Formats: sequence, C-alpha cells, structure tokens
Amino acid sequence: MAAIKTIGILTSGGDAPGMNAAIRAVTRSAIFSGFKVKGIYRGYKGLIDDEIVDFHTQNVSNIIQQGGTILKTARSKEFPTPEGHQQAYDNMKKEGIDALVVIGGDGSLTGARQFASEYDVPIIGLPGTIDNDLYGTDHTIGYDTALNTIMWCVDRIRDTATSHERLFFIEVMGRNAGFLALNGAIASGAEAAIIPEISTEVDQLAELIQNGFRKTKNSSIVLVAESPITGGAMGLAERVRKEYPQYDVRVTILGHLQRGGSPTAQDRILASRMGSAAIDALLEGQRNVMIGDANDEIVYVPFSKAIKNDKPIDRDLLNILRRLSI
Repeated sequence: MAAIKTIGILTSGGDAPGMNAAIRAVTRSAIFSGFKVKGIYRGYKGLIDDEIVDFHTQNVSNIIQQGGTILKTARSKEFPTPEGHQQAYDNMKKEGIDALVVIGGDGSLTGARQFASEYDVPIIGLPGTIDNDLYGTDHTIGYDTALNTIMWCVDRIRDTATSHERLFFIEVMGRNAGFLALNGAIASGAEAAIIPEISTEVDQLAELIQNGFRKTKNSSIVLVAESPITGGAMGLAERVRKEYPQYDVRVTILGHLQRGGSPTAQDRILASRMGSAAIDALLEGQRNVMIGDANDEIVYVPFSKAIKNDKPIDRDLLNILRRLSI
C-alpha cells in the first residue's frame, strides 16, 4: 500500500457521541503508521467545497471527552450526483488524499460505497450512529451513550408518571430500528417497548392494553421507536385517547437529547479500537469495508452487507421485557 500517503477523515450524517474519539484514533494511528492526515470539514459537502485542512496530533488533543464532532457534519444534495462525485474526487487529488475514512451511519456508508464504485478510492467506514442499525457490528459508536441518556431521562420521567398516576409514551430515536427503545425499556424498568421490527406482526398497543398495564402499579411507561411504522408516540397517544379513554396519557419526545453529551467509557473505547483498526485495514490492503465489532472482535464488513442487510433484533430481549414487566 505504498501508494497511500495521505488519509482524509470526515464525519457525515447525524452526529453521535464518540465520533471525536474516533477522529482522534484515526489521526494518531495514521500518523504513528507514517501517513499524513487531512481533516475534511462538514462531511461530503466539505469534500466538494474543499474545506480540507492538515491534521496533526495536536488537532485531536483533548477531544475524546467531547460529544458531537469537531469536523462538523452537514447534508449534501450535490454529493450523490455525478458532478458532485467529480468535484469531490478532484479536490481529493488536489489535496493529495489517497484514501478516506468515513465516520457515519447508513446514509454515510451508502455515499461512500457509491463514490468508491465510480472512482478508484480506498474507503474505510466506521459505524457512527446512535441507532445501532448497521449490519455486521454488535455495537455502533454512540449507541451506548444514547442508551444511557435515555435511561437517565426515563428515571426522571417516572417520578412524574408515578406522582400523577399516568401512562407515559416516551419516544426515542432509532428510525426503523428498535434497539434504543427495547434496551432502553429494559434498562429503565419500563413496562413495554413498541418497536418497528414486530409492528407488522401484531398490534402492539392493543396487545399492551389487553394484557393490562402493570396492575400492581399506578403508572406505566412505554418506550416507542420514532419510526412511522410504529406511529410514533403522538400517534399512539391519540389512539389511546380515542380507543381507551380511561387512561390519562402523556407524551415525551426525547429528540436530540439522545445525540448529545460526553461519550461513555464504552463508546470511547469502541471508537478508539475502530479508529485504530481503520488504519490497520488500509495497511492490509482492505477497501470499501466497514469496521465492525462482533463478539468483542474487530471484523471487516463489506459496505454492501453493512448497508443492505437488516440487523435483527434479539427476540430473547422481548421475552425478558415481558417477564420483568408483570
């Protein structure tokens, strides 16, 4: 891989706690291995607009504890176009960038795969998303921090739910993946989780009502994945008001609370391992793969699998939640 002398790093899509730890790990591992490093600001948009600067070890000092991303992130409508790809490639050549490390979620890796299919550019992806929805990795960067944030919030909402004897629907992020809702419900002692993975199989709200909320308690908390498949917390609350008016229902949407904050130790360690592994992958001649964590081992997952395959939910966790909510 002598042809690779300079590596570009960018973050794309939604921010996730631990992205800075990943930027730090990629930068320092690359420099340790003899590469030059360039930071690309504002994701693919910055690659098109030539927002590219030299990165040294001091550029990533004292950032491991920070949420968000020092490289910023932005959506780009131009990048997916042939003209956008051409401009991005031209800027890479102008800046002397021979390979890219892209930190982001499904959309970011889809963009990386499309770009790599048109131009001979080695790209390594790091799974940076709180949704934990990328196939081939047990955990994504930012997921553990978001899960802890959800738990912290639900603990506080429970005080109000109990005081007022109410049913609370708490909406969490995840798009079409229920990992945050399901594991957040278990971690916070919630009564149920309504997730998209089983919404087409059963009417989860009807099942919840028919089984009865925890009759030994005077309040209930249900976590809801924000997906349109579930109807979201607002949609479910409207159903309860119409179909089950005996319940006093309230809604809390956690929103972007889940994406911010200092990353947990687990996310910092995961990001550091994956960032270092990205450089190892380039040294080994890998290209167009995502760095994954499977059974606590680093693995290389082709973009095609990481993006196209659906990550299955652990059905045993659904049974555990049902058992513990009686």
